[in-house]
Amino acid sequence: MLRRLLPVLAAALLVAGCSGSTPHPDVTFTAGATSVVAKPTQYCDIDLTHCNSDAGAPVELAVPVGTPLQIDVPEEISSTPWQVVFSYRDGKGAQTDGRSPVFNVNAQKTYSLQLPGATDRLLAAQVQQYGPPPQANPQTGELEFPIRASWVLTTKAQ
Repeated sequence: MLRRLLPVLAAALLVAGCSGSTPHPDVTFTAGATSVVAKPTQYCDIDLTHCNSDAGAPVELAVPVGTPLQIDVPEEISSTPWQVVFSYRDGKGAQTDGRSPVFNVNAQKTYSLQLPGATDRLLAAQVQQYGPPPQANPQTGELEFPIRASWVLTTKAQ
């Protein structure tokens, strides 16, 4: 009897071990000599049918004026299209939103975000990983580029 149960127990343990959630990839943000590692604030499967959100995932980092923000992504992100969206305040106090180019599959694993003006202050940056191919919105007819996952950085006041 025990001989027959051992293969069943081993199979059950194997299935239980494999059914746990796989860790999602992290993104590293670096300013000067200081780095923070961000977990995804949103992470969906490739079909966008199962999504997880983590309100505690955004990270904070001091990014001094004039200091580029270095962003490093793992292969799980760089093997798909991705981009960086960001907000900054210029020397006159006006807030501007921007975005990097969309990086093609396996094109790069790092991006250095340098703001245009010497007195510009970064407010936030977000890595966005694209999901399935774009589709037309049924109501508007415009192409929509679904975002599968995002990693968020806010900056500390200086």
